Amino acid sequence: MDFTLLQTDSKTKARAGKLETDHGTIQTPIFMPVGTVATVKGVHQRELRDEINPDIILGNTYHLYLRPKTTILEEAGGLHKFMGWDRPILTDSGGYQVYSLSGNRKIKEEGVKFKSHIDGSNHFFTPENVMEIQRTIGADIIMAFDECTPYPCDYQYAKRSMHMTHRWLDRCINHLEKLPYSYDYTQSFFPIVQGSTYKDLRKQSAEYIASVGAEGNAIGGLSVGEPAEEMYEMAELVCDILPEDKPRYLMGVGTPINILENIALGVDMFDCVMPTRNARNGMLFTAHGTINIKNKKWENDFSPIDEMGITYVDTEYSKAYLRHLFAANEYLGKQIATVHNLGFYLWLVRTARERILAGDFLEWKTKMVRQMDKRL
Repeated sequence: MDFTLLQTDSKTKARAGKLETDHGTIQTPIFMPVGTVATVKGVHQRELRDEINPDIILGNTYHLYLRPKTTILEEAGGLHKFMGWDRPILTDSGGYQVYSLSGNRKIKEEGVKFKSHIDGSNHFFTPENVMEIQRTIGADIIMAFDECTPYPCDYQYAKRSMHMTHRWLDRCINHLEKLPYSYDYTQSFFPIVQGSTYKDLRKQSAEYIASVGAEGNAIGGLSVGEPAEEMYEMAELVCDILPEDKPRYLMGVGTPINILENIALGVDMFDCVMPTRNARNGMLFTAHGTINIKNKKWENDFSPIDEMGITYVDTEYSKAYLRHLFAANEYLGKQIATVHNLGFYLWLVRTARERILAGDFLEWKTKMVRQMDKRL
């Protein structure tokens, strides 16, 4: 993997860059649609490629390990071939999923014992076998195994957890050195900064992660319930420490406003289920605010879903028609809303990149944040 930093905005810390992988180029800043179980929910790969057009998508180690299982993925020749996707993929290590299954897991120094949410069977993740699983899945970018702390979080717990995440990182790196690539392309490895919302812990973790010299770095444990201002404070602190010549990935973030504010702080990569999950509940993100398409006010509004026309659904269907589909509980409504929201998220980060390169990012961001912070 090769990262080139093309430009840093003069009035903010926003960056425009280029990330080269064996499956293609990623223009940063970028948003990665979440394809947890080898599918971005409700979207065909053709629509994903041709309409939404992301440079990279995300898969999840925990879910893919349980179903379809790594043996199937190995037989298929890796996740790219299995799902028919020839662009870059990043896999989350499963640390967040294990955190979210708090009633069904036990965390020890050796690793995490957990029960499958599918059939209740017992499993054990260690830094070592998670690296093996991610080799077999075959994503272009793979993540270190970490513990994601909840919010709020006791200081001593956050400190113990952070140090364990660092020890697990060392084990990941040591094991990866012994593991050959599973397929005919390379993989890049990103460690993860933790430390909850404690400045001293975040600083310590960022310094430790920076010292490892990985090809890219991630910031975890944010967007787990903390106020947005705390998220921004931690992201800025960490970005100021992480090396400038490596991409920075803020995991699980967030709303369109969150994304623009974190781009301004120096973050390059994002992922979040929000555009797809909210779409299935009838919430549409637009440049002028959010729309709850289930509201009666759209019942006889025959204007296009979004006059900006970012994807084909925006101008082919009206708000009234989309509202009707949701009222009738038709699957097509969720699909249309999903294509729209993902298309908007990709438009947002690509326009941010254009503005960084043009030198007027701050003015544009300020206007967009004001516009998007409305209910239409």
